[in-house]
Amino acid sequence: MYKEIVTDVFFDLDHTLWDFEKNSALTFAKILEEHQIKVDLNDFLAVYVPANLAYWKLYREEKITKEALRYQRLKSVFDVLKHPVSDDTINVLAEDYIRHLSSFNHLFPDTVTVLEYLRPKYRLHIITNGFQEIQDKKLRNANIQGYFEQVINSEMAGVKKPNPLIFEMALAKAKTLKHRSIMIGDSLEADIQGALAVGLHTLHFNPNKEPKHDFCKMIHSLSEIKDYL
Repeated sequence: MYKEIVTDVFFDLDHTLWDFEKNSALTFAKILEEHQIKVDLNDFLAVYVPANLAYWKLYREEKITKEALRYQRLKSVFDVLKHPVSDDTINVLAEDYIRHLSSFNHLFPDTVTVLEYLRPKYRLHIITNGFQEIQDKKLRNANIQGYFEQVINSEMAGVKKPNPLIFEMALAKAKTLKHRSIMIGDSLEADIQGALAVGLHTLHFNPNKEPKHDFCKMIHSLSEIKDYL
């Protein structure tokens, strides 16, 4: 579909190539045990996953700081679970979470196969809202950093997806044009609507079977990228 048009493919990282939920769960299993926090991991994650998404949305919209994101997403979980934890412990857990998260390196199925397929045909890049201090570690530890020519993060850009400035910076750094570029990501708001507003082509990776929409084509596995590129 885009084979005769696209020269540059921009990927989101978390929830698209790097299996954030799986790696995050393994990280929490490690640090909750290390700090002897007696909560059921499944109960913890059931509250944490939606809370994290909600606080990331606030962070994306510049309504909270990075520090507030890291603290509040944990504090809110312990409050819901009615498990008293001191602020000092929450801050230590927040630091340990960031330190250990990139040591787990599960990728979505077919990530490497698809990157190997795409690399001879296109220039590949990353646009991520994640923190620079750990995104580089994720790419390196998962052994996929070599596939990408440019890695643009929100701290580098000074804004977060879906702000058009981060996409414009990515296009400039890749030395490419919007009509020759496609964005592939899991977030309808940040990745798809953000990229469309700038004029990029888009492909929505939707492994969680979120509702259908008319913004662009949708795929449920990375292997389906081969049908379009």
